[in-house]
Amino acid sequence: MIETILFTHSLLIKVFLAFLILGLFIPKVTSSSTLKFRKASLIYTMIFQAFMTMIAFSGIVALIVGDLPFGISTMIMIVVFTVMMTLEIVKFKKIKKANLEDESIFATMRSNFIKIGIINIIILVLIVLLMILKSKGVIAI
Repeated sequence: MIETILFTHSLLIKVFLAFLILGLFIPKVTSSSTLKFRKASLIYTMIFQAFMTMIAFSGIVALIVGDLPFGISTMIMIVVFTVMMTLEIVKFKKIKKANLEDESIFATMRSNFIKIGIINIIILVLIVLLMILKSKGVIAI
């Protein structure tokens, strides 16, 4: 049972990583229209939050059902969840409130979208690598 839960957790993370990578193309695809960019950002943020919530929920279920210890690695995952969600919410709020009719602001928002996307990808890859190293016994956290 716990293996299935951890497999689901792992699969969700892999699909989420693919989603983050595809999200980097949103500013390029919607560069012709500020309205399209704003709508795509809203949809992206909602899907981002849904994925993060599914990942967190499957992790919590694994923690409880598998009677796993609440250790440093779990705390790191909670911090990662909080940081990634905060970055995404701040990014969307800035896009929502920005005057995208001004071309320089629109360009800045598209650039920030990509930068925050890359930061989220780096954070996710680092936590995945950390958990792989933990499971292989290379590090003990």
